[in-house]
Amino acid sequence: MPSAGASPDVTPVDIASPGSRPSAGPPAGPPAAELIAAGFELENADAPLLHHGINLADIAHVIDLGGAGVIPPEAARQLLALLLETLQVPADEFPYEPRYGEPYNSRERYFVARVGDVAGWLHAGRPRREAMRIAFRLHLRGALTDLIEAAARLAAELGVVAGAHAGTLMADQTYLQHAQPSTFGHYLLSFAFPVLREGHRLEEALTWTDASPGGAGCVNGTRLRSDRATVARLLGFRGIAEHTRDAMWQTDGLFDMVGAATGLAVTQAKLAEDLEIWASQEFDYVTLADAYSRASVLMPQKRNPYALSIIRGSAGTLIGRLTGLLAVAKTPSARSDNLIFAYGEVPRALDLALRATRLSTGVVRTMEINAARMMAVLDAGFSQSTDLAEYIMQACGIDYRTAYRIVGQAVRDASTAGLRGADIDAALLARAAEAVTGRPLDLTAHDLGAVLDPAQIVQSRTGVGGAAPGEVTRMAAGVARQAAELAAGARRWGSRYQRAEDDLIAAARGYAQETGSPDFGTARTAARAGAARAGAGGAAAGTAGERTAGAGTAGAGTAGAGTAGERTAGERTAGEGTAGRAAAGETASQSGGQR
Repeated sequence: MPSAGASPDVTPVDIASPGSRPSAGPPAGPPAAELIAAGFELENADAPLLHHGINLADIAHVIDLGGAGVIPPEAARQLLALLLETLQVPADEFPYEPRYGEPYNSRERYFVARVGDVAGWLHAGRPRREAMRIAFRLHLRGALTDLIEAAARLAAELGVVAGAHAGTLMADQTYLQHAQPSTFGHYLLSFAFPVLREGHRLEEALTWTDASPGGAGCVNGTRLRSDRATVARLLGFRGIAEHTRDAMWQTDGLFDMVGAATGLAVTQAKLAEDLEIWASQEFDYVTLADAYSRASVLMPQKRNPYALSIIRGSAGTLIGRLTGLLAVAKTPSARSDNLIFAYGEVPRALDLALRATRLSTGVVRTMEINAARMMAVLDAGFSQSTDLAEYIMQACGIDYRTAYRIVGQAVRDASTAGLRGADIDAALLARAAEAVTGRPLDLTAHDLGAVLDPAQIVQSRTGVGGAAPGEVTRMAAGVARQAAELAAGARRWGSRYQRAEDDLIAAARGYAQETGSPDFGTARTAARAGAARAGAGGAAAGTAGERTAGAGTAGAGTAGAGTAGERTAGERTAGEGTAGRAAAGETASQSGGQR
């Protein structure tokens, strides 16, 4: 009998009874042509970025499960031999076929064709996304260390040129209007500091990236692998992404790294826009080297600062990629579109930032500075006006606003008469005061030379961060030191990652060639020893939390390094809570909130 309010014509559906179409279970038959074109072709186009990392992830997976007794010894040996062979196949020669699905499906089909059902052991305790996530992070680690080192080199080059021009006088500008006397060296350092800050942000992104999602399963972990630290150590990760569901679906660190790369490019774009104006014949402050310029095919007189257009355009493109990444990630949790597009977009964003940063470094290193032109323009202007107003305020005991109005009127009168700022004298100021306040201002007994001389004004700026040549020289040396430490930290991590890869491949080769049951326990011991070596090598860097915002040297807080045993609050060692862990060499693991 139908319940109250129900239509008697409606027959309740028994969800337990089979329908005409399955509501569960894998799909049968090939994918639609439209899905291949719109989805799988795009995913396979990104396969070369992940190819090497997937091979390494598979090797570590087999060693881990072989050591745990999950994969039979002979199957493990066959798989390792095949994976080592595949490791030597360039990505563009591997048979990635969109008609078979995403890249992992092509790999599965290839492996089955080679070793039959033995290939099925690769799926044990691991969804395809885990292999892809690991490969993604392995690729990003290398990309980030390269970009950090490039940022350090740009900062260093800015410091070198700034130090060489600590005494090169110029009129600094706001709104392209003369502001105050300064030096080209002081101006250039204003770009070195944000470059270093973005380098530190990239270090923090590297710390996030260097946490292994291995062993997370799909969402709740896996019953086959209780010790997630083994895969982390085999692949040279500093630790594990702790929460298994979060480990599979994290995207916040991607925002951080693309955001830092974009910020780095935007800083360069600001410099490039200034230099493009200053390279014009109207300014003639700088000349770009021939190698960074381009001719016009029509106008023989043209010398286009082409490299600067590439830098500016790269910044705009990266802004778009960051926006696109944020938009794609705005989905319900545990959705593939969070990362399907990120596999290609994030590496391409980091690569574009790397290319632009290296280009900016070359531009800065080779450009010529027209110091005589800068000085001539400075002499012809009124950039000493602020110092003159402050002098009048102090010498005559009047408020600054009134002094400002008097000097402003004097500047108007002088510019109308074709005079320079250095030509303003007591008589001109007296007339200006009479016009502004109705009262004369007698400065005939005062020597205005010091407050009207741009060189003396700059020499007076001896406070921290000021434009005085000695202070600029000090800051340039500090930038060089910080840049060297930043680059050294990136190289240390890059060396560690390469050592871990070499050790993993060596171990896999040993097992693949063994007779009898492979002794996978040696891989775990070697991984612990490798982690201990890497931890000792990074001990000078300090933990990520040891650097306060905007303070300290680049080495303080280098990529969250430090000794293997050091860890900040909220972190766990990679082997903590697992049996048989080594006391030394266990890498620190971060929770999702630690970045």
